[in-house]
Amino acid sequence: MSAYPSGEVLVEIERSGVVEGVHRGHLIVLDPAGGVRLAIGEVRAPMFPRSSLKPVQAVAMLRSGLSLAPEDVALASSSHDGEPMHVAGVKAMLAAGGLDESDLECPLDLPFGDDARDAVLAAGGGPRRIYMNCSGKHAAMLRTCVVNDWTLSGYLPPTHPLQQRIAETIAAIAGEPIAAIGVDGCGAPVFAISLTALARSFARLATGDGTEAAVASAMRAHPALVGGTTQVSSRVMAGVPGVIVKNGAEGVFAAALMDGGALALKIDDGASRAADRVLVGALRRLGVDAQVLDDLAEEPVLGGGVRVGSVRLRPGVL
Repeated sequence: MSAYPSGEVLVEIERSGVVEGVHRGHLIVLDPAGGVRLAIGEVRAPMFPRSSLKPVQAVAMLRSGLSLAPEDVALASSSHDGEPMHVAGVKAMLAAGGLDESDLECPLDLPFGDDARDAVLAAGGGPRRIYMNCSGKHAAMLRTCVVNDWTLSGYLPPTHPLQQRIAETIAAIAGEPIAAIGVDGCGAPVFAISLTALARSFARLATGDGTEAAVASAMRAHPALVGGTTQVSSRVMAGVPGVIVKNGAEGVFAAALMDGGALALKIDDGASRAADRVLVGALRRLGVDAQVLDDLAEEPVLGGGVRVGSVRLRPGVL
């Protein structure tokens, strides 16, 4: 897989009436029938969706016999902030399978959320595997191994039966073969597909039945568990009925509405401040009108502690 090609200018940083910088990226918006409503940049080249694929990975685990309560399905799909509700949920998920934190093979980390991280440090705590923002997915992976009598130690290599099952499911739901396999930040495999396939995958989650419906319903019912109190993905799901949204590292988002309208985006430089703005614009292009989108449409640019500009979609780009 070659390097992802440079995208189009989607977001600009304006200060005191002057545009002082831009963010480039790629975006695909699909209508409810699966047709392309909007395509900007390269939307068919393989890319790493990173954690935006977690809901599809959760489908693979449910199809492999894993049975979880909806709140645990949401955690399995999450990139959580490490707030107390997340840590408690992961602990309970592990315990229900006769497992504990020592079985996790994700890296030691502090909570991803600022408040949660500050609270751990203030209490004299340090990095733990359960704080890592992928610990929900890893707990679900371990539980799937228990159900299938697969080996627990070394469950992350692509050759492990769990990861092979996940890869097969991703390719089937995406509707295209996996172009490359890498190592994600948590140590699990990350599978390369196109932005178009990623958007198509979320459309299937949003409109499907069985395990696909179970994951989408869990995300809708427990948005704060999918991210956190202040995370954009959680805020949008809480504020827009029926939408499912998942972010990924390096400026990736995927989302879908209950009618099957879907989107996927990637920002070239990985900036979340740009990805957030494009997510808002793409959801509006799908007809969503909600206060949370108004709240997230721009990020203030400060000068001397006072707003003097904003990070915003380039006018007319969508």
